[in-house]
Amino acid sequence: MASDGIIVHHLEDSRSQRVLWLLEELEVPYTIKFYKRDENRRAPPELLEVHPLGKSPVITDGSLTLAESGAIVEYLISKYGKEKFGVNDESSEAWVNNRFFTHYAEGSVQPLLVSRLIYRRVPSKVPIFIRPIVKRVFSKIDGLINAPDLEKHGKLIEARLVEVESKGGWLAGTGEDRPTSADFLMVLTLQIFLNRAPEYAGPKTREYVKKVQARPAYKKGLEKGGPFDYEYKE
Repeated sequence: MASDGIIVHHLEDSRSQRVLWLLEELEVPYTIKFYKRDENRRAPPELLEVHPLGKSPVITDGSLTLAESGAIVEYLISKYGKEKFGVNDESSEAWVNNRFFTHYAEGSVQPLLVSRLIYRRVPSKVPIFIRPIVKRVFSKIDGLINAPDLEKHGKLIEARLVEVESKGGWLAGTGEDRPTSADFLMVLTLQIFLNRAPEYAGPKTREYVKKVQARPAYKKGLEKGGPFDYEYKE
């Protein structure tokens, strides 16, 4: 595979922020190509020229074009940081936990957070004279459908962070003080969780996000990526 350097196709205020953090930790040279959201907060059509889905994150690395946060994170660690951030013993408990939380972020938690966002935004789009009724209806639906699951996920995440305190403090529980793919994927999910469902987030979850945000590589990625609405602030 030819390599002309990594390009991150970075949509402002998006999931691609986690890719910038990883690349800064890897200390791999890369270039950012910036894309602005339209007035409806959607990705611009220019991203369709990079990938058929027209979404972000997307990276190009030589002749390779790759979308999807999990695929990108796993690819970058496998190619550029297997020893630094990989969990390479497939027989270990840490490998299983790393694999679980890497895919749990987007597969289980993120859909609930997107659903909650929709329930909160829809009422603002209807005619003003029925807005209070629609708001109450959607709030009730959110409480019946989303809230119980968000509470379960909040407890699971908090319990895991308590469990790994003696195992390095990161989600895989390798026993070493270093993040893995699970952390690079989960941090954004938890930032959004703290934004949209803070009532279900425990103290260890908040400490974990603050720990990530304090890392020099994270700060450098944030500085390069630009404004990010989901940065956790107490």
